[in-house]
Formats: sequence, C-alpha cells, structure tokens
Amino acid sequence: MTSTSNVLVGVPDKVSGGVYMTTELVDKAEYPLDALGTALTTPYLPAGFISEDGVTEANESDTEKIKAWGGDTVRVVQSDHTVTYTFTFLESKNASVLKAVYGENNVTESGGLVQVNVNADVLEHRTWVFEMKDGDNRIRVVVPDGQITTRGEINYTHAGAIQYEVTIEAFPDVDGNKAIKVIDDGSGDSSGEG
Repeated sequence: MTSTSNVLVGVPDKVSGGVYMTTELVDKAEYPLDALGTALTTPYLPAGFISEDGVTEANESDTEKIKAWGGDTVRVVQSDHTVTYTFTFLESKNASVLKAVYGENNVTESGGLVQVNVNADVLEHRTWVFEMKDGDNRIRVVVPDGQITTRGEINYTHAGAIQYEVTIEAFPDVDGNKAIKVIDDGSGDSSGEG
C-alpha cells in the first residue's frame, strides 16, 4: 500500500554515529538481524562519529549483450557484481578507527600514546553494521564480510577535522549475500519473521 510512512531517511541510530565493526569476521549465527532497538555489544565496536555525508551504498552490475547475426540482442549476461560502502571516519584519535584504516597490527596504544605504522599491509576482512532510524523505524545493514579497499586523501589543515574516507568492498557470505538489510517498523515484532 502506498503511504508516506514508507518513505524513510537514514539518520544514524546513535548521536555518535551508526557504524559498527568487528576485528574479524563473525559466524552467520552472530549476525545482528533482530532486536534492532537493542544496542550492539561485543564483538561489534562503535566507529564513533561519521561525517555528515553518511554512508553511501553502491550496487553495481556489469552486463554483456549477446547479439545474433543481424545485430539483435538475444541475451544479456552479468559479468560482474559489486557492492561497496563509502563513508568518512571523523574520530582521528580513536584507536579502533585507526586499526580499521591502517590494520590491526599497525596501531599500538600505550598510556596516552597511539602509534600508527603506515605501510603496504593488506587490511583485514571484518563484519560491518550500519544502523539508522527514522522515528520508530530502524534500519540495520549487515555486511558479513567487508574489507576496506580504498582510502581517500587525508588533509591536515587548521580549518577542518582530520578525516579518513574509506570504501568497503562487500564479499559474499556462506549464503552468497554481500549485505543483509533489516527494517523494523517499531511495532514490537522484530523477530525477523513474517
């Protein structure tokens, strides 16, 4: 049924941001697909503030046309499918963020000192969760297997915050899903069934 209540916006579920990550991949049984009003706990770590641009999902497919003699298209096949998520971390002193951007083994903390080694190490695969709300409605996007594959330029300037723009490539899980989206209307039944 057509209704304006079906039009949702993507406000982060928490004032401090709606991006969560793990330090390693989690099993399918640990995907947070129900109880959307419940705060995520270990192994999900909050990524803190995200820039006002929020999270951008790109869902792209490359196709090839098979043509018959004479030029008519007789079939279209998919040659590639990619799902990515792009956003910008704002907390440049958050050790969990730095480990995500530079690698778990490249960031150490001791007292008030954080050391970051910048090198060519390949970044870890993690499970990512994006949480949003609109009134009583909640949206959770779970990326079972995501890896930061692109890091943007970092600007050090007196006029703005140090920011880490990243793009996460989503890989298929055991069921072939690159992401799973759950929308809870707040009616009280968030069992994931129905």
